[in-house]
Formats: sequence, C-alpha cells, structure tokens
Amino acid sequence: MIPFTFNDIEIGARLAEALVRQAAALRGMPITYGDLLTLARSLHPKDEVLGRAVTVGIGPKLLFVEAFCAQHGYPNLACLAVSKEILRPRLGYQGDWEADRRAVAGFDWSAADTQLAAYVDTMRARVPARFKPRKERPADVAWYAYFCSHRSACESLNAEDKQEIINQMMAGLDPETALARVLAAKQDLGAQP
Repeated sequence: MIPFTFNDIEIGARLAEALVRQAAALRGMPITYGDLLTLARSLHPKDEVLGRAVTVGIGPKLLFVEAFCAQHGYPNLACLAVSKEILRPRLGYQGDWEADRRAVAGFDWSAADTQLAAYVDTMRARVPARFKPRKERPADVAWYAYFCSHRSACESLNAEDKQEIINQMMAGLDPETALARVLAAKQDLGAQP
C-alpha cells in the first residue's frame, strides 16, 4: 500500500468524526459507506474535498481511521463502516467484527476529536514530497490523456471510479498509480474490477 495522500487524510479525518458520532449515537450499529459519506458531509457541508468523495475510494480513508485508532489504543471505529451489498466491512477488514463493534459501542469517545486533530497534523507531515497536489482541471486533463492511450486497462471503469481517480490525482498520484489504487479498492470492496 502506498502512503496516505492528503485526500486520504482529509477524508479519513472527516469519516473518523462521523464514525465517533455514529458510535456515540447508535451504539455499534453499522453504517453503509454511502451513508457514512452523507453523515460526514452533513457535519462539514462546505468541505469541497469531502463533497467529491465517492464510496469506491473509501478503503484507504478507513485505513486512516484504523491507523488513528491503533495509534491511540482505541477500538477500531472503521468496523462500523459496511458495504451496502453485504452489510459487512470491506473484504480486507482484519479483526473480529462483532467484538470490535461491541468495543466501539462501549468506549468513551470524548477525547477523540482533540487527538484526531494532532494526528492529522502528524500524518500530513508524513505525506511524501513527490505527492504534489493539483487542481481538478489539470488532473482531469492528465487522466483523459492517460485514458486515451490505455483504453483497454480502463474499460471496466464507471463514473464513480473516474471521480476517485481524479481525486487521487488531485492528491498527487500519477494516473497509473491512481488507476491501480481504484482497481484494488474495487476488489477490496467486493466489486468486479
């Protein structure tokens, strides 16, 4: 897995906040990826990066949430995020899902927001310098050029996949790495690549 991008960190932090709210309000009830993004957007309605987020790209963001929880000795908040199709976490989820949900439900999350802000700052500092963020239009143009010369590798992509590729390119990834990451994310979510 490549290091976290700024996109993973920003969206991951927003998802962590939403999952803390979910854990406190609904005591371990799972939430689908789409509903989780909707909840996060309701908490941060003017966040443009979050507004562009799509479910196919949620895997690395949930890995960010898992890393935050592990770093602070918290139960794994990411266990609450589930696929709409199977109502279980992504295929790559590690751990005992039922036990993790019980631990999340019984935990006092009151200090999490403060520690999350410091963790986000630490993780931003670790983003490799080669991940140079771009604006949306240059990322879209670069993706189109790559797509035109690699059509067979891109034939299974849908509009949401393209959006996540653009998001990752805006976070500094090259088109080939962004494509590989999206195809791996689709497989991890249980979708056909």
